[in-house]
Amino acid sequence: MSDITISRGVRSNLLALQNIASGREVIQGRLASGKKVNSALDNPTNFFTAAALNSRGNDLGALLDGMSNGIKTLEAADNGLKSITKTVESLQSTIRQARQDKSWKGDSYALTTGSTGSIVLSNGSVGSAVTVSVASTDTVDDVVKNINSTTALSGKVRASNDNGKIRIENLSTSDLTVANSGSVGTGSTVGGNTVRADLITQFNDLRQQLDRTAEDASFNGINLLRGDKLSITFNETGSSSLTIQSKGAKAINSTNLGIDAQATSVADSDSGLDAVLGKLSTALNSLRSQSSAFGANLSMVQNRQDFTKSMINTLKGGADNLTLADQNEEGANLLALNTRAQLATSALSFASQGDQQVLQFLR
Repeated sequence: MSDITISRGVRSNLLALQNIASGREVIQGRLASGKKVNSALDNPTNFFTAAALNSRGNDLGALLDGMSNGIKTLEAADNGLKSITKTVESLQSTIRQARQDKSWKGDSYALTTGSTGSIVLSNGSVGSAVTVSVASTDTVDDVVKNINSTTALSGKVRASNDNGKIRIENLSTSDLTVANSGSVGTGSTVGGNTVRADLITQFNDLRQQLDRTAEDASFNGINLLRGDKLSITFNETGSSSLTIQSKGAKAINSTNLGIDAQATSVADSDSGLDAVLGKLSTALNSLRSQSSAFGANLSMVQNRQDFTKSMINTLKGGADNLTLADQNEEGANLLALNTRAQLATSALSFASQGDQQVLQFLR
């Protein structure tokens, strides 16, 4: 083919057609791929800059899963704290109900005047036997006064005049033994306050549920209420991160909250119940403080997650601006090249007519 000689006009038009075909291939490739820069040969600066932007965007995208898991872990802990808070409020309600109950049991005993005797009280909240002597001249009111003024029986037993009889009330949740002799009628056993005793049992059952709730508040093997540590990375270099853990790295349970199992005897006095209520109030304050801390951490992670998503979109958009083709522009360019190809073909035809005229002379 190199030995074939063509005129300068034909060669010029042929070269134009070749350039048009090459340009058309480039544009068709851009329309097919959607990119104006497909390799470093197209535009080295744009290609490598876009690659770096896409790489960073992908690295940040990989961190989003960790942030999502972190958010769910915090939500699980928050759910646990809400349930524990309701449990502590139920514990408070149980103790308040016990404190309001005054259904103390009692028994009445006849007094025979003119003879001496004694009343021996034991068990219940009294413990060891306490003896109250009864003189031959004592009236029912005298005996009542003596019982109520005995220091060892204060707040544990209450005596009153029951229509001429000595009524002894057991201010305890366990049975009180009353042994009488001489001028006072036969002894008996006075039962304890079963309502208060049952409420303390209910209190201990609720306390166990508190610990079980705390143990179940885990997500993906991490339980912040157990004192586990949650680490969340926010950028591709690891220089920005957040470590989340309960205050003092302590588990949220009944022991660390100061909510101890209670013996039934705590309900023997209002002061004992008041002490429990005080501890429950302190526990509630601790729970609310921890809930607030977890809430602040959750907000921080959510904000960072939104920022990371926006940053990924910015990076991807920047890379696209450097490499993506404008479909409208490329379509217009292709149409223009097609038109130029038609014109070049016509020009080539005109250029070849000169050689045809020479051929006519030879004929």
